[in-house]
Amino acid sequence: MQGMRLSRKARWALPATAVVITGGVIAGSAISVAQAAPALPPKTPAQLLAYVAGDHKVPPLTGTVVETTDLGLPALPQVGNPTSLASLITGSHTLKVYYQDAKHLRLAIQEPMSETDIVRTPGAVWLWESRQNSVTKFQLPASTGEGHQQLAPNLPANIPLTPQQAANQALAAVGKTTVVSVQSTLTVAGQAAYQLVLAPKDARSTIGSIRIAIDGTTGVPLRVQVFAKGAGSPAFQVGYTDISYVAPDPANFAFTPPPGATVNDGEKSAPRQGAGSPAVGTAGFGTYGTDWLAVAEAPQSLVTSGLTGGAPSQSGPTTPAGTGAFGKDSQALVGALFGAAKPVSGAWGTGTLLHTSLINVLFVGNEMYIGAVQPSVLYAAVGHATPAGNAAG
Repeated sequence: MQGMRLSRKARWALPATAVVITGGVIAGSAISVAQAAPALPPKTPAQLLAYVAGDHKVPPLTGTVVETTDLGLPALPQVGNPTSLASLITGSHTLKVYYQDAKHLRLAIQEPMSETDIVRTPGAVWLWESRQNSVTKFQLPASTGEGHQQLAPNLPANIPLTPQQAANQALAAVGKTTVVSVQSTLTVAGQAAYQLVLAPKDARSTIGSIRIAIDGTTGVPLRVQVFAKGAGSPAFQVGYTDISYVAPDPANFAFTPPPGATVNDGEKSAPRQGAGSPAVGTAGFGTYGTDWLAVAEAPQSLVTSGLTGGAPSQSGPTTPAGTGAFGKDSQALVGALFGAAKPVSGAWGTGTLLHTSLINVLFVGNEMYIGAVQPSVLYAAVGHATPAGNAAG
């Protein structure tokens, strides 16, 4: 499970998806931290990078993962669908993880009244959502049969991350623009762990640091925390609260659609309402800048299609109505977010800015610009984004 990826970038790495409209909010930290620093052989930053990014065999494991976010936004309306975008940005999420090898994996997202399961089997990935009794099957090409890098090509962008996914996406930022260091050891989910720290060199990034806890025995990423600049607590974190390196019951990887379930072809189905958004490279999306200063451009209709009056204006938030890209249960939340946006203007034009501790979103005309960057970087991106998939300036 070293490199599972869904069809999105990490939230702090500026995905061109609706999920970065806020990235997350309101969830209190449910991931406990260690007491005393455990004794582990010293390792340099380079050694830890090689350790976590290497091709060493990840052992079978079962565990519980908690993902939480807190961007300092005001209280927002709560919603019921555990895999809608609104739910992702307004609460803490708990996943059960069952991992045998690259071809046998199950993630179970459990809520009081529902469950969403992702089951990786040889040649296919199944997504089951109990609320709709809906099943989507993603047929995997032969090239993904042995690798760890991709769970499925087009899974919804709003499925919570695992520590392995978050770590791999964060490590993609390592380069000349990154300061890499090692902090004191710690204990996460009962495991002695190293702590690798990534930090941007450029002050225009709103990210202060990304901290990755790495199991000192297995090299498995146990927790990833993203700190906004100057913050003492993480704006986003995902980590194991318990983990056991034991083989899961094989029954966890056997999947048959439940009676009466609607079965969809993931490769042929259009993006489902409330289930994410187009991946990078879709028409209408663009990028500006690179690495820590990357900005994603997307059409405002991605989030305003269900709002009366369309995009936010200087006169105040719009009135939620319909379903739109966020799903029916998310409209009140979208309206509240737009209400928090403030009018801004400059040589680039006029618009509204949604500011959080980590993510900033600029609405201009029919476009929105999203980044873990200072507003000045968003202003510079207006009208200069390169179509996704091409080199950005």
